[in-house]
Amino acid sequence: MSSHVSNERPQPDKVLADIADYVLNYKIKNDLAWKTAHHCLLDTLGCGLEALTYPACTKLLGPIVKGTIVPNGARVPGTQFCLDPIQAAFNIGAIIRWLDFNDTWLAAEWGHPSDNLGGILATADWLSRTAVAAGKPPLMMKDVLEGMIMAHEIQGVLALENSFNKVGLDHVILVKVASTAVVGKLLGLSREELINAISLAFVDGQSLRTYRHAPNTGSRKSWAAGDATSRAVRLALIAQTGEMGYPSVLTAKTWGFYDVSFKGNAFKFQREYGSYVMENVLFKISFPAEFHSQTAVEAAMTLHGRLSAAGKTAEDIRKITIRTHEAAIRIIDKKGPLNNPADRDHCIQYMIAVPLIFGRLTAADYEDKVAADPRIDILREKMTCVEDPQFTKDYHDPEKRSIANALTVELADGTVLPEVVVEYPIGHKRRREEGIPELIRKYKINLARIFPEKQQRVVAEGSLDYERLVKTPVHEFVDRMVI
Repeated sequence: MSSHVSNERPQPDKVLADIADYVLNYKIKNDLAWKTAHHCLLDTLGCGLEALTYPACTKLLGPIVKGTIVPNGARVPGTQFCLDPIQAAFNIGAIIRWLDFNDTWLAAEWGHPSDNLGGILATADWLSRTAVAAGKPPLMMKDVLEGMIMAHEIQGVLALENSFNKVGLDHVILVKVASTAVVGKLLGLSREELINAISLAFVDGQSLRTYRHAPNTGSRKSWAAGDATSRAVRLALIAQTGEMGYPSVLTAKTWGFYDVSFKGNAFKFQREYGSYVMENVLFKISFPAEFHSQTAVEAAMTLHGRLSAAGKTAEDIRKITIRTHEAAIRIIDKKGPLNNPADRDHCIQYMIAVPLIFGRLTAADYEDKVAADPRIDILREKMTCVEDPQFTKDYHDPEKRSIANALTVELADGTVLPEVVVEYPIGHKRRREEGIPELIRKYKINLARIFPEKQQRVVAEGSLDYERLVKTPVHEFVDRMVI
């Protein structure tokens, strides 16, 4: 007995339509969202500039085919590359994410919403240069900030109640979906075209989390978001040609995303799209560390000071207890050999050991030269992670969204140092007043890594002032960052 499947074309899945309607119609009115997006732009580009000092990153940059020239192409900040918007999005996205130092969003799914800037800035720059060449007005940096706010919101709201990692998918699927929607708006897609583009992002093959977990942890996690945001530009451009979409890509029985990739479950939503995510996003200001460990590193720095004041060193430690939340245990509690920088910056024990020994944690501390110090692995073996249910509860509480860690150190002579608890990292919304000056300082340090002194001043003057920035044509802003 056969069962016939209706071939009547359904209406688009509500999830697709809601995303399209949000980017096409929503007006951002909250001043905090705009100002936070400004700071996010500075921090994100600064992270990319620092990554340019790492050959493992720069070897991936440039055109796909060496020597390719693209008229009115998008520029890659800190370089001389002039690329098509798809490859420029990959380049910008890769440098942004390389050192795991850009912003973070933590919920049922985590991720780094500023990864979307790769596709947004590349597309806006290319469109601006193309418009000026045709005698038309360019896009302004306010359009870029709007795109960032909306991409943050799409990625973050989808992440609030839906855990992609628990079904083995990497969070960069959300970068691809969010970038596709926002880039589609920049391209001027109609509502139907935009829904088609978003459907293409979901029907695409999605990245596995293999490269984020032992025993396969590797450097793809540093360019996976660049790949996702560049793929989004490609899909939006395909939709612009009038290419069809797949309206029930999520809900189609057997063949839809829910059945194939999400264990038959539909997405759940905690709130409608607005500007909540940008307003509450987490900045990595002090340490280039996986975000679930940020407070642990801060606590380790405090303990390093206490040890020094008592005339002790990390070698006097017998035992360390890490009181933490469930997500940290699931993602970064790691024993055994660490094979590369990507392995080390996803190990909470490593990220605690380095500051306890050296009184610092920088991107360079994940490299082989530092990791070869035998004291690090000796100290790692003395650490134990224990889940605190209240920490886990507060991590998911929408009014708190804490990322708490607490360290207790027992010395070889039996002395137990007072526990150091840090609930909110300096990049948290609750510590904005303390954090933003440090974020600006981080940005200026990163400008100095790449640009000569005069160019540093030009870039800073054109980017630090919000009112001046939002009125700047995109291509002029990017040109200031070209070497």
